[in-house]
Amino acid sequence: MKLERFRRIVTRMFPKHSAWTCLSLTTWIGWAWYLGRSRDIFSSVNDVSAGTGAGDGASDSVVPDTVVPESASAESAARESARESKAEAAELLSAVGAIGRVARRALRSSAEAQALPPGRSELLRLAARQPGISVADAAHELRLAPNSVSTMVSKLTADGLLIRGRADSDGRSVRLEVSPAGAERVAQWHDIRAEVAGRALEEISEPDRQAIRAAIGALRRLAEQMEAE
Repeated sequence: MKLERFRRIVTRMFPKHSAWTCLSLTTWIGWAWYLGRSRDIFSSVNDVSAGTGAGDGASDSVVPDTVVPESASAESAARESARESKAEAAELLSAVGAIGRVARRALRSSAEAQALPPGRSELLRLAARQPGISVADAAHELRLAPNSVSTMVSKLTADGLLIRGRADSDGRSVRLEVSPAGAERVAQWHDIRAEVAGRALEEISEPDRQAIRAAIGALRRLAEQMEAE
């Protein structure tokens, strides 16, 4: 429709020109009109795009940061604290275990120590710390089965290191006491271990000695807490 309109206008404007010339002019004017309209369209599209981009930028600038719920933040902090505590506990147990291994080697290598298997030596030291302890309580303290503790009690009694008595209340419950020979053996072990640790303490720096001295109470409380778990 637009092209036909242009053709009539061109024919009235140039009546003396040939139809071919008028058609050429009409075609040229039509393309010029189309290209002009295209530039307007493109310009409008670019303006809209630019406006949208600016709007997006403005929108980005006002979007608030993601808010983490307080409960989720607390749970994350609790998990992180638990991981840190577990890592610290692993380092502590590794250090304490190394000290224990050195002390046990010192006992085994000493001709005077007359070392016993670890289970029996632990039971004998426990009976020395808690005179009159029952077999059931000793099994609980050592985290061993009662029948295993009963077997060790029999061997220590046969060696003359432990005495099995009876409770005054009912006369049936077995109570454990160290014999004089057992007490001497435990004291001997203590002396050897203390001597080895004492020599090592003399060789380390004073700040390290103070740190170890300050940690003794905390380590005892940690042991009590672990027993209560």
